[in-house]
Amino acid sequence: GPAHLFRLAGKCFSFVESTYKYEFCPFHNVTQHEQTFRWNAYSGILGIWHEWEIDNNTFTGMWMREGDSCETKSRQTKVHLVCGKSNKLAYVSEPSTCVYSLTFETPLVCHPHSLLVYPTLTEALQRKWDEAEQLLYDELITDQGYKKILKQIFEEAGLLKATEEKEGEKQSENITPEFETVEKCSKEYKQLSEEIKKLRALLGQRGIAYKGNSGE
Repeated sequence: GPAHLFRLAGKCFSFVESTYKYEFCPFHNVTQHEQTFRWNAYSGILGIWHEWEIDNNTFTGMWMREGDSCETKSRQTKVHLVCGKSNKLAYVSEPSTCVYSLTFETPLVCHPHSLLVYPTLTEALQRKWDEAEQLLYDELITDQGYKKILKQIFEEAGLLKATEEKEGEKQSENITPEFETVEKCSKEYKQLSEEIKKLRALLGQRGIAYKGNSGE
């Protein structure tokens, strides 16, 4: 990620909300501590440093995952990085059960180019990105194919973790071809058109009426 943000490593920032104290340690973890005199006050991990959130060539946040268990899943936290006069944890919420949202203010992200992804990549990965841009411009790959290449680049750079696909998604991929390039789309369309012609001929031979739909 952005090298200038590594100066936050080894530091921790606190925020007290109601009866809870939240602590964010960049590149390490997020913890929650109940502020009470009860003997069994809650204290736990809301997430461990995992990967970046990337949107439109920009680092938009940090994902802390695999925290303490919560019902059937692990607690996780997304830390939003916003421009501020000083380094401080400014806001904490829980938009959905066991998924937390933190807002961290820092002057380190105030420059408009401070969170760009491209400059943090190696020359080899930058070339790979340039090639993907050219292929997209020349309409040799689809937008879906372009996004897939970018995801592979980010994973190779260690910015994103390579996530295991769900079993259901794997099965659907086996059935449905991925149309990553215009050439693949055209080839698949041609094959399907030929199959439809054959099926129509078979139906005609057997005297079965065929009703096509307007969206074919």
